[in-house]
Amino acid sequence: MSITIKTLASTSEKENRQAFFELYKKSPVTDSELLANVGLYQKRQDFSKQLFFHEIYQQILSVHGVIMEFGTRWGQNLVTLHNLRSILEPFNYSRRIVGFDTFAGFESINTKDGAHEIIKEGAFSVTTGYETYLEKLLAYHETEAPLPHIKKNFLVKGNAIDKLQEYLRQHPETIIAFAYFDFDIYEPTFRCLELIRPYLTKGTVIGFDELNDPQFPGETIAVREALGLCNISIKRNRYSGIQSYCIIE
Repeated sequence: MSITIKTLASTSEKENRQAFFELYKKSPVTDSELLANVGLYQKRQDFSKQLFFHEIYQQILSVHGVIMEFGTRWGQNLVTLHNLRSILEPFNYSRRIVGFDTFAGFESINTKDGAHEIIKEGAFSVTTGYETYLEKLLAYHETEAPLPHIKKNFLVKGNAIDKLQEYLRQHPETIIAFAYFDFDIYEPTFRCLELIRPYLTKGTVIGFDELNDPQFPGETIAVREALGLCNISIKRNRYSGIQSYCIIE
């Protein structure tokens, strides 16, 4: 199947990365040690995002509540957040991590999303049935963490606007300590920001993957309309090129 994604890489960078991928496929590291040495194949750009999440996580350690990611896709951020929870607050069993995604890419596009060629229905999809595979990955990671008998990682598949409303009805106890928005587009970002507002507390961190990104204007417009840019202080992480966040005060 064809999967549409975005990249800022130049032609030479793409060629270098393809050669790097071939090195990965031909890795002489033994199967028994390959996962323990996966850092051999992690690029600087990918590691910088982990540093971004580490900075965020340190700021919510004293904030009660759950973590929500809006736009999970392959789920790497969920695993990073799970590992940070396991290291930084291993016995905080109330710190649920909940990921929302259609797992089928963009369902619809708004005129506020601009006209870049990447903005189209179905962009950023994943392989068929991937959410089942991701559930198994998340379940494995729970076995490596303290209190593995208490499920703390959750995936919610479907239209995030509908599914978030359903989740909040089923879990009226919800307080959100960290919400990360990676929808890229206007409508789900705006609607979910509106929906979570009653569940935020002072100290809640809201993170964004594409603010101030000319390829994805819809995310910034949604934040401007839902929160008001003059009402929040948007901060960036020094290690990351695009990710940003604000803290509810």
